[in-house]
Amino acid sequence: MSEDVLLETRGAVGLVTLNRPKALNALSLEMCRALHPRLDAWAADPSVKAVVIRGAGGKAFCAGGDVRAVAASVARPDAGTPLSREFFLAEYALNHRIHHFPKPFIALVDGICMGGGLGLSVHGAFRAVTEKLLLAMPETAIGIFPDVGGGWFLPRFPGETGTYLGLTGARCDAADALWLGYATHRVESSRLEDVLDALVAADWSGPGRDVAARVLQGFHQEPGPSGLAARADVIARCFQGNRVEDILVALEREGTAWAEETRATLLRMSPTSLRVTLRQLRIGRGQDYDATARMEYRLSQALTARPDFKEGIRAVLVDKDQKPRWSPATLAEVTDAEVEACFAPRPGDELELPALG
Repeated sequence: MSEDVLLETRGAVGLVTLNRPKALNALSLEMCRALHPRLDAWAADPSVKAVVIRGAGGKAFCAGGDVRAVAASVARPDAGTPLSREFFLAEYALNHRIHHFPKPFIALVDGICMGGGLGLSVHGAFRAVTEKLLLAMPETAIGIFPDVGGGWFLPRFPGETGTYLGLTGARCDAADALWLGYATHRVESSRLEDVLDALVAADWSGPGRDVAARVLQGFHQEPGPSGLAARADVIARCFQGNRVEDILVALEREGTAWAEETRATLLRMSPTSLRVTLRQLRIGRGQDYDATARMEYRLSQALTARPDFKEGIRAVLVDKDQKPRWSPATLAEVTDAEVEACFAPRPGDELELPALG
């Protein structure tokens, strides 16, 4: 079993600790493979009433999937079954297990939570965030798209805020997370151990969701106003378009400092990622989660095979020069046919999702 994820049972609670603090608890293939069967076992075990997931180290819940390892594997096409396939199959299957988990699944989200960290938390029943929360889906900056169910949960955030967050990678705090509906509770970071102890000590004889909600509410503190909520109207005006070019025009027309900064942010992102992401989010509005997960697996394989993924990883995570050279370099060069090809079925290589209770 991977030492990067610690799995234990405390009383009636199954406890998951993501244990890669030096890597900000980034999720690896080995961690997915260790965690998934334990979740299956806990789901079937009548003595386990709830599952809690947390991150070690105090800086991050989970900063995302281990995309550096995936990018390195893409650069070695002769190394057998590509990690880009194995990792996304395992990660999305794990997200699906959490989404359909039959018992309260409680994420204690302290610090950084990006990308794959949302996949480990948003699909569960409860998300208690702290004052240290930094929440984001920054994938368009590395040449991919907001996955792990982003096509399902982002369109269900208020108004067009999910479109804004998915395209720009903008960061949210605890107040924003509560307003969005990502967070269910806000607790002090210093009290997370108390929260866990209270869940372990709880009387689980009643309905599990009611018990978990009652315990978490006992630690809840209102975080104050959301800056994202205050901009909801302008975000709705600017991000309602079905073409990225229309969004850029709307931001230019708005003419505020925020709009100019947001427009500049979009123009730094991978043009292919922007067009694919907007299409993903619009399709996801009308799909259930399982259909969206299958769509996102296709996108994961299409976009990790494109040059923008390796270039984005280089610019953001390896050389850190923040100067990616995208290919194609402009939105105008990304054809509709290229975008639609990313969504095409992959005979013999589809995400197969079991029926779960």
